[in-house]
Amino acid sequence: MQLELALPLLLLLAVAAGLVGALTGLGGGVVVIPALVLLFGVPVPDAIGVGAVTILASSSAAGAAYVREHLSDLRIGMFLEIATVPGALIGASTTVILTHASLDSILLVALGIVLLLIVPGTLSRRHVEIPEAVQPDARSQRLGLSGEYHDHVLDRDVEYHAARTTPALGVMFGAGLVSGMFGIGAGVFKVLALEKYLSLPMKVATATSNFMIGVTAAAGTGILFAAGFIDPVIAAPVALGTALGAFGGSRLLPHLRNRTVRWVFVPFIILLAIESILRGFGIG
Repeated sequence: MQLELALPLLLLLAVAAGLVGALTGLGGGVVVIPALVLLFGVPVPDAIGVGAVTILASSSAAGAAYVREHLSDLRIGMFLEIATVPGALIGASTTVILTHASLDSILLVALGIVLLLIVPGTLSRRHVEIPEAVQPDARSQRLGLSGEYHDHVLDRDVEYHAARTTPALGVMFGAGLVSGMFGIGAGVFKVLALEKYLSLPMKVATATSNFMIGVTAAAGTGILFAAGFIDPVIAAPVALGTALGAFGGSRLLPHLRNRTVRWVFVPFIILLAIESILRGFGIG
């Protein structure tokens, strides 16, 4: 499909990606990259470059709204970025090396596997609304990694405290690697670290992840741009659509249940993951 003739479709796709990204904390790249490769025939490295731009647009559009709602915890987010930024730099450099070695198909298969990793953790916590009996560790207490937000659905203020910070930092380094390699923001790992290890409410984890993915993506985007993997003709409409969708998602999230957020993206993420893996092996 000629991209010049399909810009309206590309814009609509980006809006949907921004909406999903803002609601789930995964970033729009998790939708845009497979769609660009599978529907529009964009080379994997170029799609990854556009995905990184998508993450920046999604994070910028949703971030302000989540801060205003006191859902994004900036202190926790910046603490965890000390692990994600180095990972992103290493991951982006790895992508450049693999591409020059003509190993694009490996990237596509790996992307599908990364998408599948989203599902089990989400399903295992499908009935949890607010984490109970959380015990903050010594580092969390020393750094004041706690907060409060008003839950519109429960109609009450919810306090939270960060728990296991050491494993969360390890997961965040892995998130940085994945973000730099695939341009998807790696929100799956960020939400996993924020919700499972730090025991934050899902909406706080999602909102904080939206803030963090922009910082992480910025670390790897420069490398991808220097390598020539960001096409402005594709990136411009995708960034615009993603920003619009992310703004809409940021207005909707505060009025959803934490459990509902977990179910927003699972079915079509599985389909995209399977399709990406099949295409990576040259099937379909």
